[in-house]
Amino acid sequence: MADKLVAGKHLRYILNLMAEKKKESFESVVMDHLRMNGAYWGLTTLALLDKLGSVSEDEVVSWVMTCQHESGGFAGNTGHDPHVLYTLSAVQILALFDKLNILDVEKVSNYIAGLQNEDGSFSGDIWGEVDTRFSYIAICCLSILKCLDKINVKKAVDYIVSCKNLDGGFGCSPGAESHAGQIFCCVGALAITGNLHRVDKDLLGWWLCERQDYESGGLNGRPEKLPDLNHDR
Repeated sequence: MADKLVAGKHLRYILNLMAEKKKESFESVVMDHLRMNGAYWGLTTLALLDKLGSVSEDEVVSWVMTCQHESGGFAGNTGHDPHVLYTLSAVQILALFDKLNILDVEKVSNYIAGLQNEDGSFSGDIWGEVDTRFSYIAICCLSILKCLDKINVKKAVDYIVSCKNLDGGFGCSPGAESHAGQIFCCVGALAITGNLHRVDKDLLGWWLCERQDYESGGLNGRPEKLPDLNHDR
């Protein structure tokens, strides 16, 4: 086992995943609808390796823009339906290449603002699924675009706080079980909006510490679950 990251191999692996020759593989077909997320993950990895120049900026940016829907939102790939999650990934990719100037910010921000519900929560798309992940995504995206004033921030924050549990954690909706992924999203949204004081830091800190498995050292997402790398992040 290598005692350090073999950057060259890692780079080749990422580029191979992103290569056009893989587009007809089974893995590529079943993941086609969320390619925007995969592109974001791959590109940020390249950026961390200082190898963003390994891909064609023009090709990436051009493809991202083909995924924009007339509503202003972005889809996971060309021809798919828009969703707030893919919209954030698209905006983040453009920001990575310093290309936010090509966006119709008004149109994109109006799409996101239109997904806020009366209680302050956010739906992921026009079909209406509500989740605190979407609250974070919407707030994060609007923050990047400097358009937080497009939404009712107070209602958004109050809704997130209503999802806080007695154990200090946060769930996907009021009364839902605390989960590390939801906690990341809720705390992130509260941080962006300047509302970290509404987190019980000591109680939440202990809850997070208890996610560590004594034997392996790994972390789980909630009580009585096995540790995995997804939550070690």
